[in-house]
Amino acid sequence: MEESVLPAEYQRILAAVRQAAGPVAVRQIGEVLGLDTGVRGKLEPLRGKMTKLADRGWLHKRPDGRFAARR
Repeated sequence: MEESVLPAEYQRILAAVRQAAGPVAVRQIGEVLGLDTGVRGKLEPLRGKMTKLADRGWLHKRPDGRFAARR
């Protein structure tokens, strides 16, 4: 499936993870996307989206909770 079928917000998340030098925490992606990372509740929806992307094979969720791009 092509990445273009994903909603724009999911595409932005994937792009941010791919630009990172390695596995990233949700907070790091939140910062890149301009979210208020000082409030944990603001990051939970992002964590859910990243987990969905991992469940569907777009990202890899590591045991330490960080995410990496699938190569």
